[in-house]
Amino acid sequence: MPPSVVHTSCTRDCPDACGILAHVRDGRVTRLQGDPDHPITRGFLCERTSRFLARQYSPERLTSPLVRRDGELRPASWDQALDLCARELLRIRDQSGPAAILHYLGGGSLGILEALSNLLFDAFGPVTTTRGSVCDGAGQAAQRADFGDCDASDPQDLQHARTIVLWGKNPSISSPHLLPLLHHARQRGASIVLVDPIRHRTASLCDEVIQPRPGGDLALALGAARVAFDRGWAHPDAPSWCDYLPEYRAVAERHTASQWAEQAGVPHAQLFDLASRIAQSGPTTIFVGWGMQRRSIGGAIVRAIDALAAVTGNLGVPGAGVSFYFKRRAAFDSSIFRTTRPAPRSVREPLLARDILAAADPPIRAVWISCANPVAMLPDSRATAAALASRELLVVVDSFLTDTAKCATVVLPSATFLEQDDLVGAYGHPYLGVVRPAVPPPDGVRTDLSIAQALAARLGLSTWLEGAPRDWMQRALGPIALDRLERGALRNPVAPTVAFAGRAFPSATGRVNLLHELPPAAPSAPADRPLLLMALSVPAAQCSQWSPSEPHEQLVARVHPRSCAGLPDGSPAMLRSATGELRVRVRHDESVREGVVVVPKGGSPALGRGANSLIAARLTDIGEGAALYEEPVRIEALPSE
Repeated sequence: MPPSVVHTSCTRDCPDACGILAHVRDGRVTRLQGDPDHPITRGFLCERTSRFLARQYSPERLTSPLVRRDGELRPASWDQALDLCARELLRIRDQSGPAAILHYLGGGSLGILEALSNLLFDAFGPVTTTRGSVCDGAGQAAQRADFGDCDASDPQDLQHARTIVLWGKNPSISSPHLLPLLHHARQRGASIVLVDPIRHRTASLCDEVIQPRPGGDLALALGAARVAFDRGWAHPDAPSWCDYLPEYRAVAERHTASQWAEQAGVPHAQLFDLASRIAQSGPTTIFVGWGMQRRSIGGAIVRAIDALAAVTGNLGVPGAGVSFYFKRRAAFDSSIFRTTRPAPRSVREPLLARDILAAADPPIRAVWISCANPVAMLPDSRATAAALASRELLVVVDSFLTDTAKCATVVLPSATFLEQDDLVGAYGHPYLGVVRPAVPPPDGVRTDLSIAQALAARLGLSTWLEGAPRDWMQRALGPIALDRLERGALRNPVAPTVAFAGRAFPSATGRVNLLHELPPAAPSAPADRPLLLMALSVPAAQCSQWSPSEPHEQLVARVHPRSCAGLPDGSPAMLRSATGELRVRVRHDESVREGVVVVPKGGSPALGRGANSLIAARLTDIGEGAALYEEPVRIEALPSE
């Protein structure tokens, strides 16, 4: 059989949602290539997706349902597994009502059709759902509070920017397809500033690198505003589009610029230079990273950055804006994925274990999880695993036996994005993509839609999910023709070129709601745990999905030589928090700010590499996000054996 090429899209949790050319020979995908005609992908893939075939054809991939018998997960037929799921769901609903069932749909796949499981469980119940977000809760809530919505300008608008600030953002890892646009902007004369406690590889393309203390971004933004007000650099027309301007100015003037710089942990000259670039050099685009808002004051940090942009005129005009999140679902008809009946209750995703255990009248007796590995990805991994494993029924839909799947009653093996039909929108750009199966799923594996349809039939709800994948895709697209999207990436027709163009905001007053009070100070680290833990994305992992697979060697903890408790480079050690401990290997790294220890994000607790085993479950100030970057830890030498 001659080789073929299938045009498809990546659905994994990443802002880039790449267009992919899947090369197929003899029923097997042999190579993945970035689509050269995709406006953002431009012919290259990230390290994780370019190596995805090792995961696609991994011997660890599940090819049979698993059912727990006598305490162990054992292979079962699809009929046995689905009959058990349906029987238990019906029994629990009859005995305790649908609120006793929790449906948890995560973001491990951004495919739009994944939301059909919401429709199924709405029709069956509706059941208990999740709220908040372990990823972006505070940031989205902050921009909705400030602007009335959370959206961003087209990345192509960077051609008009004179200054670009990467505030807590590392596109080399998290948004690699932004890099060519940054290079082009720099060639046109734009300056690029990196603001991050960690000096990472993106620093090489920046004109200036500012390393505030972790969480010092609030003081840095307010200090820059103080400079702008003192120097008369605030936009003269800012009162016409800003509410609470006097109150915001009063907050900025609570301290001198030098005092704000000291609180931020940066030299005053760097704070002054940042203010000058943003307020004086011409249009400024600020990219806000996702990690920065994962703090107890994460919402306030983003709001302070929004306000700085607003009063300096860097909103609603070409080349300016604060980019946090693109509305990836905006082009789709989301009404087809839910009933009109509200859920009886919800639990907070960052506090999943706590809320499951606290639920009463009725208690949560069953949990259905798809597109998620919460044991690895949520804080307090041990508590999450214990809470899930203690339910009467835990069903996990996944391609691998993850840390979460190991707790399950039933595991249902699902197809990868190379094996099913779907649609995808991006949260890093405004283009829509179509997902086509390059190859069929292996024997014993089913697509998420076929799993939901088979369960629906057993629950007496067949009519709710009737239809082929392409039928659902066209319904989700509404007036957009599916065959048009199949000819190549299509720009979201409702996406703005310039967010909030003309400085028109969909807020209650039509103006920016400026931050006008300071949040409570974040708690200081206790003396016995002087380091702050930061679990950061790495090139080899997509959240908890590693390509080709997660290393089995000891977790590496990067720390400045002056913060390593005197331990030699390469020495084994114990990393301790109030929540847990992990054996690590110390790596001296002068690019890491003193007082910080850096480990990879998304590690497996089963391999002794799960950083979330150390992190307590706590919420951000707004948006019910996860304050993941405030865990105080210490490094200890291992006792002599």
